[in-house]
Parts: sequence; C-alpha cells; structure tokens
Amino acid sequence: MRTCFDIGGTTIKAARAPGPDVIESIGRLPTPQQDFAAFAAAMRTLIAQGGAPAGSPVAISITGVVDPENGRVKVANIPCIDGRALGDELAELLDRPVLVANDADCFVLAEAHAGAGKGHRVVFGAILGTGVGGGIVAEGRLLRGAGGLSGEWGHGTIVATETKVPPHHLPHFACGCGQSGCLDTVGGARGLERLHQHLHGRTLASTEIVAAWEQDEPDATATIALYLELVAQPLALVVNIIGPDIVPVGGGLGNSAALIARLDEHVRGAILRRIDRPLVVPAQLSVDAGLLGAAALSFSEERA
Repeated sequence: MRTCFDIGGTTIKAARAPGPDVIESIGRLPTPQQDFAAFAAAMRTLIAQGGAPAGSPVAISITGVVDPENGRVKVANIPCIDGRALGDELAELLDRPVLVANDADCFVLAEAHAGAGKGHRVVFGAILGTGVGGGIVAEGRLLRGAGGLSGEWGHGTIVATETKVPPHHLPHFACGCGQSGCLDTVGGARGLERLHQHLHGRTLASTEIVAAWEQDEPDATATIALYLELVAQPLALVVNIIGPDIVPVGGGLGNSAALIARLDEHVRGAILRRIDRPLVVPAQLSVDAGLLGAAALSFSEERA
C-alpha cells in the first residue's frame, strides 16, 4: 500500500494505491504555499485519513522539476518547497520513504500503464495546458534525463517566424525560462490566447477560441490554423527522434477532441513514418493522471 499525492499550487490531492494501476481517493486540502511546516502537516493529515500503515511509502507527483542527482525541486508556484531536497526532508518528517516526481512524468507514466498508451512500447506524453510539457516512457519505464529534464519539448528557440497558414511574420515572444521563441510561449492555452491577440487584437480565453473555431468563426479559424502549424512541426520532430507508438495529449487543450484530431493529421503528414491510424490522441486519464502516475512510478521503483 502506498499513499499517493498530486500536488499543485492550489490543491494537494491524495489517494491510497494498493497496486500500480489502482487508486482509492482519500481527499484533498489547500496547498500551503509559504509555510513548509504547514505543507508537511497537510500531508501528514491526509496520510492519517487514508489509514496508511506505519512506514509505508509515499509517492508524490508535483508541478515542477526534480533533479534526480540531489533530489532538489524547482517549484515556482509553491515557494516553501522551492529548492528543497523535498523527498529527503519529507521522509524524515513523515518517517516513511518518499518518492517525488514531476507531474508531466507522472502523467505519461499513467497513460502508458493504464490509459491511451497501454500496450504500446514507446509513449510520448504531450501536455498542452497552461504551457507545454511532456515525458517519455519506454518499455514501461520512465525515462529520466540529466538534471531531471526529458521530454521538455516546450523550450528552446524552435518557433517558426515565417508561417505559411496564414502567411505571417511572427515575433519570438519572451519565455519564462529566460529564452525567447520557445514553443511554450505559443503552444499552451496562454500561447493560443497570445496568438489570437497578436493576429486580431482581441483577448479571448483559449476555451472560447477553440469553441469559436469549432463553429467555423473566421478569426478563430485563422488563429487555430497558425497554432496547428507552430505546434505540429516541433511535435513531428519529437516523433521522428523518439519514435513513439502513441502520443497521448493532456492539459486543457487536450480536452478538444477535434483540435487533437486536427493536430494528429498535421503531425502524421510531417513525420518520416507513414501510418494510417491516429498517433496523436486525447489522454484518457487526465483527472487522476498525477495520482495514478505516482502509484505506477512507486511500484516500478520498488521492482527495479
């Protein structure tokens, strides 16, 4: 039995995990952002509510980057844990083993074990949420790169400046990572909104843009055409390099089946391998992916 956590800037969600593909909800609490003692206390409360045996493991999916060499986390929206060797510190406070992993990694691991990627040898999980992220699972195991970074296709100066549909010169927008021209600046929900504002001088929520596109509204149609060109090109490159059997898409934009189907058409038209089945597909486990991924990772680490 494990206690699994999915921790974001707003909420801590917890579940019991009797196996790698099974979770039983315990509950949720607000995330203490400024007080580490309160943060640990919230976790202790949820562990007690779940009836976890003494010394049983804890597995955490968390927004941010985890350095596998020293266990330190970079979590901008939870200042009280930013820069800490979180697993080691919590293990001492909670008196039980603690495993901490990036939420994108947990997402793709969940999809590979129990979602759209089940039964596939290589899975690339793409997140099109507030920003752009991803992770890689091969032969059922998570690929962890140097510094805890792998699958981060949202960063690097890769955004095209001269586009075909519509013909347009696009500036390189500044990215929060310190570079400019990153896919993260145009590929997530905020990026889609930025593109619409840039093209049409109007501010709309990403959900409104997608809904308008589905109704064939001209401005939204132009925005989505540009969006698809900008996102499909780097995603096709990822597919050519990694060779995934399937690419589940999570995040808010992944909720539009029509948008993901169109992205799939663009990507399959740009990759070296020719296939006549969907490759880029909506994720199946978006609600509980963090908890399921944390459980799968914890059990797989135990077997390693």
